[in-house]
Amino acid sequence: MLNSVENDLAKARLALKNAELLYSPEEVEIAIDKMAEEITKQLKNKSPICFCIMNGGLIISGRLLSKLSFPLEISYIHATRYGNAIKGKDIKWEVAPTGNLKNRTILLIDDILDEGITLQTIKEYCEETGAKEVFTAVLIDKQHNRKVLPKIKADFTGLEAPDRFLFGCGMDYMGYWRNLPAIYAL
Repeated sequence: MLNSVENDLAKARLALKNAELLYSPEEVEIAIDKMAEEITKQLKNKSPICFCIMNGGLIISGRLLSKLSFPLEISYIHATRYGNAIKGKDIKWEVAPTGNLKNRTILLIDDILDEGITLQTIKEYCEETGAKEVFTAVLIDKQHNRKVLPKIKADFTGLEAPDRFLFGCGMDYMGYWRNLPAIYAL
């Protein structure tokens, strides 16, 4: 009999086996390079605080920030709607933004813009605490009409994806596969 971890691992392996490759590692890298160029053009003279939105934003933040060759600060935020589940719930703050955001330029980096609830909530929090301006960067913008605000759009987007369950490059399947260098869909 399988224990719960073994059962979850078996499900995760099966998910990858049955998934469709949407973007190869090379396509993801090209998208990240493009994002880095756009961010550099717009933020190179603004000394931003770049917040990685955990856990999903970890992979894209690491890959993206190393391509930005201008002065910036790095921190993280941990706000989640999913945990390891496949359906979102209410926002849960694990770690709110720290430090003084007043009159600062902020760059929020996340893996995906799905419905936009998490990103919008964090952006509003930064604005309410005095940030001068808040920019958002996401690797994936999922295409559907369920966005919280029809106008919500990331300032910097790497790729667009269909309205399917995605994993890889920070996005997970039951807590697994964030580490994949490509993006898959179920």
